[in-house]
Amino acid sequence: MTLAPPAVARPRPRRRRGRATPYLFVLPALLLFAAFKLYPIGWSFLLSLHRTVGGADTFVGADNYTRLVADPMLWTALRNTAVILLVQVPLMLALATGLAVALNSTLLHGRSVFRLGFFLPMVTGLVAYGIVFSVLLNKDYGLVNWLLGLVGVDPVPWLTDPLWARISLGLALTWHYTGYNAVILLARLQTVPRELYDAAAVDGAGPLGAFRHVTLPGLRPALLLTTVLSTIGTLQLFDEPYVLTGGGPDNATLTIGVYLYRNAFTYFDFGYASALAYALTAIIGLLGLVQFRLLGEKQ
Repeated sequence: MTLAPPAVARPRPRRRRGRATPYLFVLPALLLFAAFKLYPIGWSFLLSLHRTVGGADTFVGADNYTRLVADPMLWTALRNTAVILLVQVPLMLALATGLAVALNSTLLHGRSVFRLGFFLPMVTGLVAYGIVFSVLLNKDYGLVNWLLGLVGVDPVPWLTDPLWARISLGLALTWHYTGYNAVILLARLQTVPRELYDAAAVDGAGPLGAFRHVTLPGLRPALLLTTVLSTIGTLQLFDEPYVLTGGGPDNATLTIGVYLYRNAFTYFDFGYASALAYALTAIIGLLGLVQFRLLGEKQ
């Protein structure tokens, strides 16, 4: 008796087409990402290896990157950015932490209204609030100097003196971003179990002790997040100094973002501006790694 050969399974084209369907849905997003993200990133890297001479792009290799080290204006921008990062950011996060603790208190009535009020500055456009602050802090007709004049204080050169310009920039940044960071910290604070505070009270801890041993450890992940986000935002800072002071006076508020913009769209040195952008990316990545090492959860 002869056995019949086993039946050969036939491919199922419908199932294959079904497996490809999700990729077809994702394809438009991938194409847009490649066109508006990957392509500009790759093209800017190629630009960083060229220099425009006589209207023509000339390949110069790593010259734009070596030029960064000897550029005194870049070091001025880095110093100004570091001052904002080391002075304004810690003060802002300290205020945000205090606000989060206050907004989480059961003694405060109408907490939703206060939360909304402190978060509203964040939804204000960067250019819009920069213009508002430039008007408020104007030396001759600004509202702030008018109010100070009512109590006998001479007009303060908020935007025309190097020191006061830095202070003005710090005030604007603190007003705009403190509420945003406070909301992030508040969201984390509301996940801290109430039993931990009760246990700390039983052990004799007062308000400061509970804040130190319960609140701060509970806020650690949110503090890491806000620190990293604030660091990235500070290193990319452009709108506020550009609108308020244009990087002046005497380059006192010149940031890396403003200096990059000048090279690209004032001097039309796109190769050097691209090298600046990649150097800034490296700095952000390095600082982010250090912050995760220092503030991240210990295993």
